[in-house]
Order: sequence, then structure tokens, then C-alpha cells
Amino acid sequence: MIRAMIVDDDALVRLGLADLLDGDEDVEVVAQAADGLHAVELATAHRVDVALVDVRMPRMDGIAATARLRALPHPPKIITLTTFDLDEYVYDALAAGADGFLLKDTDPAEILRAVHLVAAGSAMLHPAAARRLIDRYHRTTRPHAADAQSRIASLTPREQDVLALLAQGDTNADVAQRLGMRESTVKSHVSRILTTLEVTNRVQAALLARDAGLTR
Repeated sequence: MIRAMIVDDDALVRLGLADLLDGDEDVEVVAQAADGLHAVELATAHRVDVALVDVRMPRMDGIAATARLRALPHPPKIITLTTFDLDEYVYDALAAGADGFLLKDTDPAEILRAVHLVAAGSAMLHPAAARRLIDRYHRTTRPHAADAQSRIASLTPREQDVLALLAQGDTNADVAQRLGMRESTVKSHVSRILTTLEVTNRVQAALLARDAGLTR
């Protein structure tokens, strides 16, 4: 059972997301918060596996909340919610530790898919329009390319192959199929990649790969 938390200052959005998630027999909504500060309090009191976090909220916004949530002893996975007019915040949210993000007009089936993927340890960098937004804003923040290239050089060639596919948004299953590997082997590679690159999740590894020019 995936224990989910919804963080959004719009009560109608919270209600809609709660109805959607509760309709999945493998997901349970265990907490709802109207701002980032309350979300941190709830995540401290309840075990949360995945949190859907809005960007713009009172008291503490979604970016600050993501960083606080990821710093907890048992941090939840984070999916940032955003709209096109908030796309300048996407990179900051991912850099703060979010495991992916969704546009608020994403198809409900894709929202459920994202919750399951992120809970299983994958990233969610879809839909394609959202991916392009990451690319757009990431290209404006590349001052550390040399450092990124140096860190990636510490990976084996096979690990670099895996990282390049992660940076494209591929799941473990996708990587396994494309590289002719077992999914368990891919998971082992991903674990070593995160350790070697000194990052906390797959999205941060993907952004580092893009800094280094490993993928475009």
C-alpha cells in the first residue's frame, strides 16, 4: 500500500486528488495539508511514501517544503505539481529533491501512474511538454559543467549508459529492455550511480548528466 499526502492550498484540488488516489486500491491518502509548513509537520507525524506538492502556497512554498521533506529521517518521495505559468520554478523544485513533477492538467491516469512509478523508485519526467520545460530552464543553469563531467567520469561506461537513459526519463524496466539487462541489475547500477555522483535521487542524477552534456 502506497501512503500518499496531498499538499495544496486549493481545497478543491485537494478534494479532487484525494478522490482520484482513493479510487486506487493500492494507494491510501493518509494526510492533506494546505501549505508546506503543515506538510512537514504531517510528514513528521505520519509515514508518507509519496507527497504531491503544489509550488505556490502560503507560509512555506512547495520548493522550500520539498527541501524540508527530503531532509526528514524517513523522507517521502516528492512529486511537484505545477502549471505552465509556474514553469520557472520546476528546476528549483527538482534540484531541491523532487522525484518528478506533473502539470496540473495531467490526465488522471498519468497522475496515478506517476505515484506508482515514484513510489517504486523511478522518476516521473512526463508529459513531454514538461520535459521540454526542464530542458529550457536547465540550459540557463550550467555553470558547473566541468564539475559534473568530472563526477560522471568516475562512472563505468555501463553506468554512464544507464545514466544517459535515466536522463531521458526512462524507467528501470525501460533501461533493462533497451540495454538487454535484468531489471534487478539496473537497480544495482542506479544505486551505485547515486552513490558515486553524491546525489539523493534519480532526477538529480539526470540533471547532473545534462549539466555534463551526457544527453540533450
